[in-house]
Amino acid sequence: MIVLGTRGSQLALVQANLVVAALRRLPSAPEAVVRVVHSDGDLNPEASLTDPQVDGWFTSRLQQELAAGSIDAAVHSAKDLPTATPMGLTVPAYLERADPRDMVITRAGVPWLELAPGCRLGTSSPRRTAQLEAVRADLNFCRVRGNVPTRLRLVDQGEVDGVVVAAAGLLRLGLLGEAQPLDPHSVCTPAAGQGAIAVEARADSGWLEVLAALDHLPTRIAVEAERRLLRRMGGGCQLALGALAEPVSAGGWLVSAAYSAGGVGLRREAAVIPDLTSRHALDDLARRLGAPG
Repeated sequence: MIVLGTRGSQLALVQANLVVAALRRLPSAPEAVVRVVHSDGDLNPEASLTDPQVDGWFTSRLQQELAAGSIDAAVHSAKDLPTATPMGLTVPAYLERADPRDMVITRAGVPWLELAPGCRLGTSSPRRTAQLEAVRADLNFCRVRGNVPTRLRLVDQGEVDGVVVAAAGLLRLGLLGEAQPLDPHSVCTPAAGQGAIAVEARADSGWLEVLAALDHLPTRIAVEAERRLLRRMGGGCQLALGALAEPVSAGGWLVSAAYSAGGVGLRREAAVIPDLTSRHALDDLARRLGAPG
């Protein structure tokens, strides 16, 4: 029996059960159970996600349980993973990525571009704020915390006029409704790894071969490239960097990126890269974005 650790939110449980379902489809399907592990982010709901210490808040306790052997694998939203994997751990599988885009949900479905000046748009992400301010500097961007249903209730209750959330979470929870997609190339480039589910395990685990059978190679190539760019830019999940790698029909990958240093200015860059697995594939793009060093 394989024990899968996960956060306790509704979305996290849905994602863990997607891994369970994928395991059950294997030819020699192992029995799998899900165990809830409360993250530091869950235990500190009032803390600001812009605090530089929060990188890893939604993954570290799962990684500790994994290293201690209390669970056999941890199920994460790939965008929450710190750029450095702890010693002794590895990611044998990324499930096929869902829609990586960000979406806006407003009261009564008002197009977000038509919101009146001064309307409150909720997001806790410096990345989203920097990009959306470049389009609508007249809006009031306010920090919000909580899971997807909690954020949607803020809209319903009139505390904010709209919220920005990931499309994948809405899809997995069946809450897509009248959500408005944001163009990932010109409006809001998503976080590195957004939309992908990562399965982490100990590097010496006897379950590695089984878990590796769940791996979706195009998702792995894209997500790991996005994470390398994030690391190259010197940041974690709260860096104001959007990065998205997509296969192109002519071959290679289109990598789109948006970066704001210290919340000042916004740079957008894109490049078609033949081989994302190359060690130097992203160097020129990182330099154009203004990578430190």
